[in-house]
Amino acid sequence: MLPTLYGLAHCDTCKKARAWMTANVIDYNFVDYRESPLSREQLQAAANVIGWDKLVNRSSTTWRQLSETERTASTPSEWLSLLAEHPTLIRRPLLIDHDHVDAGFAAPRYVAHFAL
Repeated sequence: MLPTLYGLAHCDTCKKARAWMTANVIDYNFVDYRESPLSREQLQAAANVIGWDKLVNRSSTTWRQLSETERTASTPSEWLSLLAEHPTLIRRPLLIDHDHVDAGFAAPRYVAHFAL
């Protein structure tokens, strides 16, 4: 099973991650989560590994446009509903490689994960 990058096709950070994967000859799948949203189960599984704080992008334009009530989500159910309604709140790219989950792109973390 290939690693999968979830993100947005036109996101600069996703482009950097994809370029890094290609330059390091790592086969992967890319899924634009606007076109193919992650399931609640996938989101919960990712949150179980890295936590909601790392999964949710609180510096995004989408976050700033949320109501004060939406920004006070605190339970897994509330987070799941919020991310299902606003997939652009997911920090990107989201790398899922078997049981490894990483949100955002940082070359040193990718180097460590892929043992390069």
